[in-house]
Order: sequence, then C-alpha cells, then structure tokens
Amino acid sequence: MNTPPYLQPFVLPVAAPQMRRDDTLDSYWPVDSGSDPRPVIVFVHGGPIPAELRPTPRDWPAFIGYGSLAASRGVAGVMFDHRLYSTSAFPAAAADVATAVERARALPGIDPDRVALWFFSGGGLLAADWLSAPAAWVRCVALTYPVLAPLPGRDVDARFRPAEAVRNSGELPILLTRVGRERAEIAATVEAFTQEAERHRTRLTVIDVPEGQHGFDTLDHSEDSRTAVLQAMSWVVEALQR
Repeated sequence: MNTPPYLQPFVLPVAAPQMRRDDTLDSYWPVDSGSDPRPVIVFVHGGPIPAELRPTPRDWPAFIGYGSLAASRGVAGVMFDHRLYSTSAFPAAAADVATAVERARALPGIDPDRVALWFFSGGGLLAADWLSAPAAWVRCVALTYPVLAPLPGRDVDARFRPAEAVRNSGELPILLTRVGRERAEIAATVEAFTQEAERHRTRLTVIDVPEGQHGFDTLDHSEDSRTAVLQAMSWVVEALQR
C-alpha cells in the first residue's frame, strides 16, 4: 500500500524533544528547558479532512517535525487537532484555534506575550481572524503553502478571507512560504494576498521554493526544501525574540 502524502517523512532530521501530550494539545519543549519563560509557536494544520481520518494531524510527520525543530531552536511548539471537516466547519475550527492558543499561552513555562501562529494549506483561511485584528502578543503569523481565499465552488463564511484581512494587519510581521508548483486555483489566492499586502504596505516576507509542490516539506526531499523550512523557522524564532 502506498504511503499517503501526509504520512511521508519530514524533510529534515530532527532530534527527539521533550513532548508532552494531553487530550487535545501536544507541546514540544527544548531539552534544556531553562528557567526563563519560552516563546511559543502554535501550528495550525490544513483541511478540510475527514473526521474519521487516522492518524490525526498532530501525529503526522510534518507537524512532529516542525514541533521538534521549534524545540531545537529554544522555543516551545504546540500542535493540536481542529474540526475543519468540511467547508462549513471553518467557524468551529476557528474556535478550536482560539482555544488552543489560549491554552498554549497558559502553559507553565510559556511567555504569553510572545506567540507565533503558523498556518498550513487549507488552514490558511483560519489566519483571517488573526490578521484582521492582531493582538499585541501575537509577534508574527507564518503561512506555508496556504490557501488564502475560498477556492472556486467552495461555500465558506465571508469571515475567512485572509487576502482581504491582510489590509488590516498593521505592523504585524507576516511570513509566506510560496511554492512554485502550486495548484493554479491556490496560487491565485496567494497572488491576490500578496498584491493586497503590497498595496497596503504590510510587513510581508516571502520565501520562495521554485520547484516545491504543495506539501513540499514531506514530498520534496531536496536541498531547496530543507533550506526553505530552516529559513522559515529562523524567521519565526527571530520574530519571537524581538
């Protein structure tokens, strides 16, 4: 049986961190935890995915990899599953994101004033809430091969339009990792987002992966892919340290 794309290995080897799991939240911690409160990156998976899919995203190699990589850089990583099971489920998924962020901020050893949110794929639409009215404690938003506007034929609540919300992002630093072999309908949403960001002079940084495809961090085991993931993590960690 062929391994599905989301269960392919992460593009980078990562050291085993200290991972703590409760019923809904996985947190990844530096091995040398130290005594100072840590910044935290909250990772938001994509979708829609079937409700019965197993393993769930928190156990996918990519997110174990990103959480472990964050811990290796001295920050905490948090991963969780949300309920984006259909295009009508964005409000429920958004509520799950908000709950996970608040729980992450309340974890012992976390600095609640230094939080990054990192959205992937179809989860990119969930970034709209955080772009349209950024909280002071959100130090940055990262977007990796994201969907940034509802795709044609998809009935999605008007609230979830990052390509419009970005005009209200103010001084919030935003990172976009963009792949050159993206599906045309997704690439169009990314183009609309970047145009709007440029029009409103937002603090947008773009990392391009010219030969990368959607899901490059497990599907394209190339030097360019590894470099892009490392650059993105370095950018987010630096934003959290400011």
